[in-house]
Amino acid sequence: MQTVAAQEKQIFELLTAMGHEQVLFCNDEVSGLRAIIAIHNTVLGPALGGTRMWEYASDYDALVDALRLSQGMTYKAAVSGLNLGGGKAVILGNPRQHKSEALFRRYGKFVESVNGKYITAEDVGTTKQDMEYISAETKHVTGLPEHKGGSGDPSPVTAYGVYMGMKATAKKTFGTESLNGKKVVVQGVGNVGRNLVDHLINEGAHVTIADIFEDQILAVTKKHASVKVATGDIFDLDMDVYAPCALGATLNDDSIARLKAGMVAGAANNQLKNTEIHGKMLQEKGIWYGPDFVVNAGGLMNVYSELEGYNREAVMAQTEKIFDTTLRILDIASNENTHPHEAAVRLADRRIAAIKHINSVL
Repeated sequence: MQTVAAQEKQIFELLTAMGHEQVLFCNDEVSGLRAIIAIHNTVLGPALGGTRMWEYASDYDALVDALRLSQGMTYKAAVSGLNLGGGKAVILGNPRQHKSEALFRRYGKFVESVNGKYITAEDVGTTKQDMEYISAETKHVTGLPEHKGGSGDPSPVTAYGVYMGMKATAKKTFGTESLNGKKVVVQGVGNVGRNLVDHLINEGAHVTIADIFEDQILAVTKKHASVKVATGDIFDLDMDVYAPCALGATLNDDSIARLKAGMVAGAANNQLKNTEIHGKMLQEKGIWYGPDFVVNAGGLMNVYSELEGYNREAVMAQTEKIFDTTLRILDIASNENTHPHEAAVRLADRRIAAIKHINSVL
C-alpha cells in the first residue's frame, strides 16, 4: 500500500508528464460536492470540456480520469480546428443517487472562480437540467436547454460524428465506407450510443449491444427489434466493428488479444488503457483504430458553436468533416508507420506549437 507521500509524488509526476496548466479540487461539505477541474492547455483558447459525474473506486482514479479526459480535449479541439483549449471536470458520486440543485449550483461557483479559463458542458452522468443549475452561478457553461438559449442535447451531434468517423475507418479497413451487413458491437447505449445505433440500423448493419443498465438496453430493443443483446463477454463475439461508447480503457492487454474485429471506432473517451502500448497492439494485430478524440468531436463542435451564435446546419456540416479528418489521420499513420492515435496526437501538437509560436511573436 502506497504512503500518502508516495501518492502525492506520483500525482505531481503525472501532472508534469501530461503537461497540465492547472488542477482544482472542489469540496463543499454542505452540498456534498466533491469535484476535480483539470485544465490541460489553453494555447488555442479557453479550456472547454464536459463535467462527468461518476462513482469512482478511489479519489486517485477520479483524478487520473480528469487528467486523461482533459488532455484528450486539448487534442480534440486542436485536430478539429477549433479555437479552444482542453479541460474536463469530474464530480465524484453516483449520478442516479447523489444529484441535487445545491450540488450543481455550488459546482457552478467553482467554475466561475476560474474566470472563464474553463467552460463546462454535459458529459457522462450529467444532463441539460444539471447544466441549467450550473448556469445559475456562472455564464461559463454550454449545452444548455433550448429554452435557455442553448443547443439542447449534444448527443445526436456526437453520435453523427462517430458515425462519420466509423465510416471513414471502415473505408480504410474494408475498402468501402458502407456499413451495410457489417457486424457492429456497440458497448454502451446511453444518449450517444442509442443515436449511433439508429444510424447503424438505418444503413443495414447487424448490431449487438451491451450496457450495465437494463433500462438503456430496453430503450434500444423496443425501438429496433433486430438489435441483439450481448450475453457474456463482448470480446468473445465475432464482429467486424467494435464501438466502445461507455467509459474508457476497454482496449487493454486482455481485450485486444481476444478482439475479433477489423476496426474500432466509438464515442468513449480514452479507449486505450495505455495509448502507446495498446495503440501499437492494435496496429500489430491489423486492427484499424479511429482515434477517440477525433471521431467523437461532434459534441465539442456543437457546444463550441453556442459561443459564437448557434447554427444547427453549420454544426452538422462541420461534424460531417470528421469523415475526412479521420481518413487523413489513418493515411498519416500508414505513411509514417505509426498507429492512428499517435498520428492524431502529432497532428494536434503541430497546430498547438504553430499557434503558440504566433502568440509569442511581439
